[in-house]
Amino acid sequence: MFKRLLIANRAEIACRILRTARRMGIATIAVYSDADADARHVRLADQAVRIGPPPAAQSYLDVEAIIAAARSSGAEAIHPGYGFLSENARLAEACREAGLTFVGPPPEAIEAMGSKSLAKARVRAAGIAVLPGYEGERQDLQYLEARALEAGLPLIVKPAAGGGGKGMYVVRAPEELPGALGAARRLAESSFGDGTLLIERLLPQPRHIEVQVFADEHGACIHLGERDCSVQRRHQKLIEEAPAPGLADGLRERLRAAAVEIARGIGYRGAGTVEFLFDGSEFYFLEMNTRLQVEHTVTEAVTGLDLVEWQLRVAAGEPLPLTQQQVRFSGHAIEARVCAEDPWRQFLPSAGTLVLAEWPQGEGVRVDAGFESGDTVPAVYDSLLGKVIAWAPERTEAAGVLASALGHTRLAGVRSNERWLARILRSDVFLEARHSVALLEERGAEFSSPEALPDAMLVLAALTLFEPGRTANPWSAGDGFSPSLPGAFGVTLRAGEGAWRITFACQSGGPRSALIEELEADAPGAKGEGRRLALSETHCSADTVEARIGALRERARFLRQGGSVHLWLGAAHQEFEIDDPRERSFAAAHATGGLTTPLPGVVVAVNVEIGQTVSRGETLMVIEAMKMEHGISAPFAGRVRHIHFALGERVPEGSELLTLSPADDAAS
Repeated sequence: MFKRLLIANRAEIACRILRTARRMGIATIAVYSDADADARHVRLADQAVRIGPPPAAQSYLDVEAIIAAARSSGAEAIHPGYGFLSENARLAEACREAGLTFVGPPPEAIEAMGSKSLAKARVRAAGIAVLPGYEGERQDLQYLEARALEAGLPLIVKPAAGGGGKGMYVVRAPEELPGALGAARRLAESSFGDGTLLIERLLPQPRHIEVQVFADEHGACIHLGERDCSVQRRHQKLIEEAPAPGLADGLRERLRAAAVEIARGIGYRGAGTVEFLFDGSEFYFLEMNTRLQVEHTVTEAVTGLDLVEWQLRVAAGEPLPLTQQQVRFSGHAIEARVCAEDPWRQFLPSAGTLVLAEWPQGEGVRVDAGFESGDTVPAVYDSLLGKVIAWAPERTEAAGVLASALGHTRLAGVRSNERWLARILRSDVFLEARHSVALLEERGAEFSSPEALPDAMLVLAALTLFEPGRTANPWSAGDGFSPSLPGAFGVTLRAGEGAWRITFACQSGGPRSALIEELEADAPGAKGEGRRLALSETHCSADTVEARIGALRERARFLRQGGSVHLWLGAAHQEFEIDDPRERSFAAAHATGGLTTPLPGVVVAVNVEIGQTVSRGETLMVIEAMKMEHGISAPFAGRVRHIHFALGERVPEGSELLTLSPADDAAS
């Protein structure tokens, strides 16, 4: 076994590999870009080496920089994790040439399966079903468009290299093809350094099922069961589970055997995943990922094995620790990917300082996190913050344990999706295993619809701004003291499209009732008479607020951050803006047609020119941020007056991108 391991990755997966390596007594070397200089994986490693500036192409995707870091640190082996260079045959070959051990398959196996085009051709020749489409060498966009129309709609355009759902676009109408092909090529080149695309027919409602395989250099090749990864958004997996529910035993065994046959046929070594689409009666080969998967954790949970340890032992030349007959499966495990994105704002990625990160604990709960409180979430990489995994004897219980754990995850400073994921886990369609990869496309709105805020949340959030008895001086207590009358203390809170005025009536140094008035969104007036609640036993500490509201005792965790307050009550979380009329300002940029970017990114397309007339909803510019493209659309019909950033330029968060004048002004 080697003694020094370099981990050519970052964030969650780097921390995961570090944990196993340390348990095995292997010294660890982290690599980092300037954006990750203070990252968690850097802090945890025994040693760290800078490899370049923030863009991945100049750091985590730079093979020469990775090899140089290994040499300078005395590493004997390199673990690529997932993403970045994990399926790059050039890195595996460079390790071989440098006398380093690559923790993964040989470069020949990566080449055989790393290109989706070559993999599909090889598997088709072996007699395993493959979806129709095009994966040829000719790659000019005009030719690809013709072949796509020939294959028939609907279809998917995807990069031939890489994985993780990046750069995949669904095309349902001929007019969508040029834009999808162009966008897929841009993402393929920026994320994987290879613009080769393939086209395949789209199954309307398939399940995404994959098989974990493992092989050693001594000829052994086995499977460790299958996983269902059908809950996806934009082809990015979000919830994964093992085993796949609802498969007939005969079909399950045939699926597993096909995966082992594919891996054995290319002389595979190490951990790999063979992915299939299942239409309810037949499965079709999709691709093989020649690396560890994000969702390997659920396989570990149901087998009791450490797949990273297996990778390290196989890379060191050891045989597989178990035979196929010795592998045992127990219970059910489900994983949820907690990402820095806002489900209530069309899943815009979020970046910045993670002011608070409190991950859940409990029986049957595991957390693989890449970030802690105070860490910076960069805008230049993917949005994964961490993974929460739950195991239980049966599937419904595992879903409940995971939903509860997500509800007790406390993150602030960046937007995150954990409570949105919990809503999916509690839905009938998921619990009854009736979902497919089309779930969020067909029913996503019901999981993202706003929920009514309970009165207790409003009262407790307002109480965080008011602590009776904090000072003995009644004139500086801020509690509405009046020498002969009941005092009053009020605050206005905003969340989403809602606004509420909460007014406390105070006696004997404490609030005795609260009046909740729902306000008009853009006006100071109340919608109705309001609701008055009796209060007693109120108390507010540095991070906890509690009160008896009516007959119920309520207690919540909170965090004040600038002009807002985060409140966690049970499994609910809400960020409230504190509405101070002295600081209220009209959104001048919107009123004058200014269009700003909600997060830092790079301009990858400018679709208009100065003076051009545009219609409402037309895409004016495309920004790439956190490995995804985001269209900037016209909020109204008008004319382009100014374009402030050019193609390829990096834009800071909140920057004005374009200026529009409304249609009436444009006409005049």
